[in-house]
Amino acid sequence: MAPRINPTIQIQRPSAEQAVRPRPVGKQGNFAATLAKETERLDSLKISAHAEKRLNSSNIQLSESDVRRIDGAVQRAGEKGSNQSLIMLDNLALVVSVKNRVVITAVDDARTREGVFTNIDSVVIA
Repeated sequence: MAPRINPTIQIQRPSAEQAVRPRPVGKQGNFAATLAKETERLDSLKISAHAEKRLNSSNIQLSESDVRRIDGAVQRAGEKGSNQSLIMLDNLALVVSVKNRVVITAVDDARTREGVFTNIDSVVIA
């Protein structure tokens, strides 16, 4: 059985003070700028705490140029369908989650002597 409608209930319209008004588009409400900022944040390369610790213990500081090279290598690996890649940057090896754009670990020249890297599906020379 269908619910019955009570014709005695009146719907009140919101007053002018209660009405929802659109926010003016300005610096705080600029959708395009917010979208661009969020897209950049999601697309930016991140360094895990473990990788940061490895870099610091080896006294390695990545320059802006280094980060651009790594970012380009991650981009190329992603275009080829890689999931986890070993990126060689001069004498530094970086294991990167391509999908998440996160540097998982960093291995300097002294630690690469063993020469074994597991759980990777590609190698990119930056």
